[in-house]
Amino acid sequence: MSSDSLEVHLDDAKQALRADPFPVTSAERMPTGPGLYAVWSNKETWSELGLEWRGPLTPLYVGKAEDSIRKREIDTHFAAGRSAVSKTGSSTLRRSFAALLAPSLGFRAIPRNVEKPGHFSNYALRSDDDLRLTAWMHEHLLLSAWAKPAELAAPLRLLEAPIIGELDPPINIQGAASSRVALKAARSVLSAQARSWTN
Repeated sequence: MSSDSLEVHLDDAKQALRADPFPVTSAERMPTGPGLYAVWSNKETWSELGLEWRGPLTPLYVGKAEDSIRKREIDTHFAAGRSAVSKTGSSTLRRSFAALLAPSLGFRAIPRNVEKPGHFSNYALRSDDDLRLTAWMHEHLLLSAWAKPAELAAPLRLLEAPIIGELDPPINIQGAASSRVALKAARSVLSAQARSWTN
């Protein structure tokens, strides 16, 4: 694939991600196939998260789904755990929101697998906190998506990386153009809580 063709897809993706975001509660509008997605919110939510507002054209987060955007959004990021399973333990996006909201909402971290504690940086939340985080996300966040065209053979990371580099979404850690000191520190607090957790 030529670089010109990749640039066309990159432009299409950026335009789609900025077009008409919809509520998380309408996540069924997400494409069923692979593609890119973005998470958005307003100035008040950025402030609640302790983030400096950079205007309505900067998303909070940009990610990719190699199989199904809809499945990734509904089943991983924006759904609460069923029974004793915490969705936060399986989603870096949820862990970042949990960390930034913990001081105001009182979230407490636990190990992702309480039967075999370990990998504490992949902390989870108690089931009631997991449900509260999901409710907060449904109330405050918007989504947008770009479906990968069938003719695009290039891996999605070749589009995701330059978009993250250009837009610098504050919840993205990998590939970020600027520092994530505060976010990493907040996540470290919850990692430490998970490490010191006792039943």
